[in-house]
Amino acid sequence: MKKRALISVSDKSGIVEFSKALKELDYEILSTGGTKKLLQENGVDVIGVEDVTGFPEILEGRVKTLHPSIHGGLLAKRDVESHQQQMQEQGIEGIDLVCVNLYPFQQTIAKPNVTAEDAIENIDIGGPTMLRAAAKNHAYVTVLVDALDYDRVLAELQEQGDVSFETRRKLAAKVFRHTAAYDSFIAGYMTDLAGEDSPERLTVSYELKQALRYGENPHQKASFYRQPLGSDFSIAMARQLHGKELSYNNIQDANAALQIVKEFDEPTAVAVKHMNPCGVGIGETIHQAFQRAYEADSTSIFGGIVALNRLVDEEVAEKLHEIFLEIIIAPAFSDGALEILTAKKNIRLLTIPFENNGVVERKLTTVEGGLLVQDDDAFTLDQADIKVVTDREPTEEEWTALKLGWKVVKHVKSNAIVVSDDKMTLGVGAGQMNRVGAANIALEQAGERAKGAILASDAFFPMDDTVEAAAKAGITAIIQPGGSIRDEDSIKKANEYGIAMVLTGIRHFKH
Repeated sequence: MKKRALISVSDKSGIVEFSKALKELDYEILSTGGTKKLLQENGVDVIGVEDVTGFPEILEGRVKTLHPSIHGGLLAKRDVESHQQQMQEQGIEGIDLVCVNLYPFQQTIAKPNVTAEDAIENIDIGGPTMLRAAAKNHAYVTVLVDALDYDRVLAELQEQGDVSFETRRKLAAKVFRHTAAYDSFIAGYMTDLAGEDSPERLTVSYELKQALRYGENPHQKASFYRQPLGSDFSIAMARQLHGKELSYNNIQDANAALQIVKEFDEPTAVAVKHMNPCGVGIGETIHQAFQRAYEADSTSIFGGIVALNRLVDEEVAEKLHEIFLEIIIAPAFSDGALEILTAKKNIRLLTIPFENNGVVERKLTTVEGGLLVQDDDAFTLDQADIKVVTDREPTEEEWTALKLGWKVVKHVKSNAIVVSDDKMTLGVGAGQMNRVGAANIALEQAGERAKGAILASDAFFPMDDTVEAAAKAGITAIIQPGGSIRDEDSIKKANEYGIAMVLTGIRHFKH
């Protein structure tokens, strides 16, 4: 008995060749609209769906395949006598292969200034219905939604005369993943359109970017997925020019470095170790900025990740080449810089478009049995209600240093303290159980350099002990959110030592 294939695709890549190969295997081909026209123009004999249904396309093509003659052919069980009898009574023929891909909804909503009307018109109804029907009935029907699977299916048909059940099941699973992702884009778009902030269900979809060798530790399996329509200015959009495959921990650290370097417009270099900054430097040139980031903590940078927000030239590359680094991230590398850096076989070199496409992503964090969702911490000092609460105001140089410290401290694990001057970080205290403990670590690391430097805290001081420690180390200005019931104690202590203190009114916890 001659077999039937139904082909209706939005993405027509490879479809003419695939259809011709099916014809050579003695398949009848049913088709609709633009696909039907393309196949006929290329000499493929096609039966119109309207010839099968006896009903024309109506409502500007919104209704064409939603008909029992199509869905009966997709859903009938071939080895159930009652199904076959009903098919015969209704004059319905079975459909053995379905090749469908959907209206380009994702591509449509990615367009700048897309209208709601245009987006809604690109919500496919008939396509997902056919795909789901065929996938449900994969015991009898082969269903394709991806042009990458055409050759695989043809090979089995040509070699075995049929598609194996194992392949049909894998293709069916792929279809359900595809339609679920498609619906998630629609759900997300409509949720935003309706202005819903916390819908009763959250539907998200990610695409596999790469399978990873392992996770945080070698015994843990891991993969890296990318958010479609996400931020271009992200590790997920990085292009690797050289080096070993990225690991799970590499990606985490690289993301942390990128988030910090995003804070700065001037030439900036950021060194990260275990998702915390160990050195941040700014300068008139990127060479100067990197030198300062290196000098901030020349020990911890060893084996770290460095992100720079300017092109890496030969001069910077020579300095980077002198130390062991896991990853270097930059908007670009000169040819000379690549020649220098690629002399090391394993170092990963990543380029990223250092321009934001305007996408604001929400942060998703898994907990056992659930998911936490929050807005990105994009709050800046320009938005803050800044108050100088001490007798002495910061000098111009101290203001520059305070702003640098504040930009960095929001990216340090809480409790977080950063000591810096107006050019670089000098000490970082991260992830401590009490704030004075974090301050002591940062101040100890800064050492003599703390004299005349500033201290930034991600949250308020519960007691005046942090100010006391800062004063004894030689700190001259402090920036912190304020809001403690004992703020006055810290202000009094700052005045006692002639320290300028700035309250921002905004906390920057990073757990």
